[in-house]
Amino acid sequence: MAITIKEFSEMFGKDVFTDKGMFCGKVADLQVDLRKFRVRAIVIEATRGSYLSELVGGKRGIILPYQFVQSIGDIVIIRHFSPTSIESRKEPEEVEKETT
Repeated sequence: MAITIKEFSEMFGKDVFTDKGMFCGKVADLQVDLRKFRVRAIVIEATRGSYLSELVGGKRGIILPYQFVQSIGDIVIIRHFSPTSIESRKEPEEVEKETT
């Protein structure tokens, strides 16, 4: 998926919604792979009372892989995710650390 925005700075502060219409927060930053010249992830700052703030609890936000981004325009639309989908994406060694 290509970004059709002229400058990365235009992304900062955009509202982020899931494809099911749940408000998550705002784009706070981008992670860029300079060797491959592409965006790796977006950093979403959780807004108080948003869907994302309920998922992350006291944390300020999340780093979301760019593959979750579906559309960028006046707002950013990402694929809907739930706590169970996040848990299932953990690496096996992360799960092992939690159980010990």
